[in-house]
Amino acid sequence: MSDDTIRLVTIGRIIRRRRRFLTILALVGALVGYGTSLVFPPRYTTSASVLLPGAWQERELLTQVEIATSSVVVDRAAATLGWHGVSGSELRDRVSAKAADGNIIKISGTADTPERAQRLSDQMAQQFVTFAARIVGDNTDPEAATRPEALRQMVAQTSRRITELADAADPGQTVESVQTRTELTKLRTTLQEAINKLDQADPAANKANMVVMGPAARPVGEAPPTRMQLIVAGALLFFLLAVIGHLTAARMSGRLRTEPEIAAALGSVLLGTVEVPGERRAHRPEGRGPWARIRRLLGVDVRWDIPTPRASGDETGRQIRYRRVCARLRDRLPSSRRLLVAVPDCDEIARRAAGQLVAEAESGPSPTMLRVVGVSVSQPMVPDRDNESGVLVVLSAGSWTAGELAGIAEACADAGHEVVGIVLAGTVRARPARAVGRPRDAATPALAARDHATKGSG
Repeated sequence: MSDDTIRLVTIGRIIRRRRRFLTILALVGALVGYGTSLVFPPRYTTSASVLLPGAWQERELLTQVEIATSSVVVDRAAATLGWHGVSGSELRDRVSAKAADGNIIKISGTADTPERAQRLSDQMAQQFVTFAARIVGDNTDPEAATRPEALRQMVAQTSRRITELADAADPGQTVESVQTRTELTKLRTTLQEAINKLDQADPAANKANMVVMGPAARPVGEAPPTRMQLIVAGALLFFLLAVIGHLTAARMSGRLRTEPEIAAALGSVLLGTVEVPGERRAHRPEGRGPWARIRRLLGVDVRWDIPTPRASGDETGRQIRYRRVCARLRDRLPSSRRLLVAVPDCDEIARRAAGQLVAEAESGPSPTMLRVVGVSVSQPMVPDRDNESGVLVVLSAGSWTAGELAGIAEACADAGHEVVGIVLAGTVRARPARAVGRPRDAATPALAARDHATKGSG
């Protein structure tokens, strides 16, 4: 895991093998999200729209947005609403405004009930329109306000005078009279266009006529984050943290999984890989404490970082692997053909594989005497050399670190043994089949008896 990339199959293996633990953590996260929703009561948000007639530049719209949420407007809205214990400073955090397309200012209000949210938005829009109209009225010169009307009257009088002159002109069809009437008509048309443009270009009048586009809609749902969103977010957060924690722990564990790494840590050669049928792990006496029961309840007593056992061909294929390992072992042994088989404690897969290996080595025309001993990984100790030719280490991949395997190798060297080879054991999925010939499971009781005798002599 330390050198492998994180793949979807790895995450799938975590979810599949730790589903009980992940489900419990997700439920805890959901409860935390529910508790958070109780601390933060539900909120409701709605908006009121204000139309700004006329031509407005972008910077002017931004100025109006700032005015809509200014302290003056908010304080006036708070005074009009008269909510007990709610001041203008508290309302500033509950209101917002933004400029939309079409010269529209949307003013939003948030409150603890839909009715209050609606009233807050409507009152903010009304106070904004009133305050904006007051600003425009205060900035308008009274004399300047009367000038456009006087100009309109002057233009009207001039237009009537032009009409009179056109009627009084020579009604003949001379060139001069036609040109005079034509020029007077053009002049009257130009004056009329000017007065129309004057009516359209009165920014003070247009900008002062802001319109509230109806009352705010009463909200029908809570503003995010809702209670359900907090519950789902809490469950998802705890689930993701658990998955990331599993990946981080696997990368930092330092357990060896490849054959070259294991061989280098023990300082010997790999003789082969053998397989044992997968089965439910029996509860050992040392796993019956309260902590072990909690681990079983949470479902964390099963290794998840070991690949899923592949399907096995048949019993014959597995026996062939054991025979090949025994053949390579005989080639490396002297004539005495006696070996110690070191199996790390708590490695049930290696223990079962060692039993099968003992049974296979003792059969055949040139049997090899193997004596199985359990080795504590925390405090490795191997019996002193008697008439054995070395030590054969049987273990499963992905269970031990380089330091633990180096400690086993040092214990063997300290007892005067040489590690003549390594056998890796793995599990396969196999259907229960009827035993043919001598049952191989009979080696397991013999292994237990040898272990007991070895511990008694040690």
